[in-house]
Parts: sequence; structure tokens; C-alpha cells
Amino acid sequence: MLARTEKDGITVHTDTALRAAVGIAVGFTERTGGVSAAPHATLNLAAHVEDDPALVDENRFRVLSALGAEPFAERLTTAEQVHGTLLTRVHRSNAGCGARALGGRGPIPATDALWTTEPGVPLMLFYADCVPVILVSEAPRAIAVVHAGWRGALAGIVGDTVRAIGAELDGAVMTAYIGPHIGECCYEVDPHLVSQFSNMFVTIPRASDRLDLAAAVAEDLDRAGVSRERQWHLGICTAHNTDRFYSYRAEGRTGRHCAFALLEPRS
Repeated sequence: MLARTEKDGITVHTDTALRAAVGIAVGFTERTGGVSAAPHATLNLAAHVEDDPALVDENRFRVLSALGAEPFAERLTTAEQVHGTLLTRVHRSNAGCGARALGGRGPIPATDALWTTEPGVPLMLFYADCVPVILVSEAPRAIAVVHAGWRGALAGIVGDTVRAIGAELDGAVMTAYIGPHIGECCYEVDPHLVSQFSNMFVTIPRASDRLDLAAAVAEDLDRAGVSRERQWHLGICTAHNTDRFYSYRAEGRTGRHCAFALLEPRS
């Protein structure tokens, strides 16, 4: 279950019981507690939105510190998110790609889902309306972070990630955490797009100009074997809460909050 926590001015929605039980840290950040100036104020974590890279790196370190993950800062792994469907497994060889906005190796290219079984390798992806999804397997231990905008959701990126991990890890039972994203209340789109979703997902009504991405993601997860009882939806609309989260639809030029996951090393 997700709980809203705050440390050193950084607010994160996290599952403290999961971490205590199996050493897996997960979290969705809010936008306050950082050092970025408007229009990225203040905890912008993305390097591609024309923010000062040094400030982005400071913000990332603050998040890692608040989560007790600062020893793994150099192995932080991010991706060049392109609203695609590619899933990349993070090994020791590509751990640390995109750790820094300023210098170092670049992010893993053209990828919208990352997963790993490597301890001490934090995964982080960035959002400002798209659906952030964290997937967790407790035994064997594995984590994934998925970026699902409408293109990815329509293509089934979340369910495909679940199935890909299950094919690699025999016996993996996944739990899904779905973070803040634009809600049906604020996501007005072309009715033709809604119709495409309704052709794929029975939970999406055809005659509408509003799109419920959460419903599509929930159904996609269910089909992949992650039942509704193993899904934790934060249920917060980013466009309605720009004091706490970034929203591209509501704000235009803005920053990005994150989804984060880490397998803590075991002694």
C-alpha cells in the first residue's frame, strides 16, 4: 500500500511495508523540495526539459537521499523516453546510464520501460501526465518502471512488460503500483482515439471525448495476470494538482516528477 511520506522537504508516495519485508524501495515523487526555478519549480528530475543540468542533478541526489539510496547514485539508470514500447533489462554493464544530467553516460536510448534483478541499481523514469507504473516481484526479486502515455497504453506496454519478466523469471508474481497521472476528468482527446482504446479495452466507453488511461492500464495488467487485488492505484490527477505534480497538459513547459524503484543489496 502506498503512503505519502516526507523527508528533508521531499515528498514521496512509497510502500514502507514492502521495503521492510523484502528490501524493495518504490516511490513516486511530488514536485516540491528541489532547487529548480520556474517553470520547472522545484523538484524537476528530467534532463530533457531545458532545465539547468546542475540543478537536475542536485534534485536527483535529494530524491535518492530522501529514499536512503544515495550510496547508489552513480548506478542510477534512466532512459530516453520516446512514447514507444521497448523494454530494456538493466544489467551491471548498463547500470548508471543517464545517472547524471551533466556529463557521464547518456540514458538508455529509445526505451520506455526498464527492469532489473540487479541489487543496488536504482531505476528512474519521468512523467508529467503520462501513467507511471512500478512492477515488483518479491520472489524472485525483480523491479520494473514503465512509462505509459496514450501510445504506450494503447500498445499494451505495461502488460507486455509483465509478460516479458514472467518469461525470464519462472515463478514471478507481480504487484503493480500506478502513480499520479492525468485523469479522465481532464484528459480531453479526439473521440477517434477513444474509439481505438474501446476496441482494445472493454472498460473504455466508445462514445466519449475523455480518455481514462488508468482504466486501460488496469485492464492491461489484469490480462497479463496482475489481478486488481495486486494493483495499487494512487488515483491523483496531475492536471488538477499542479501544486504537487507536473502537468504538461495544464502547464505546457514544465518539469517532470518520477517513478523510482530499487532492489536493496542483501548481506
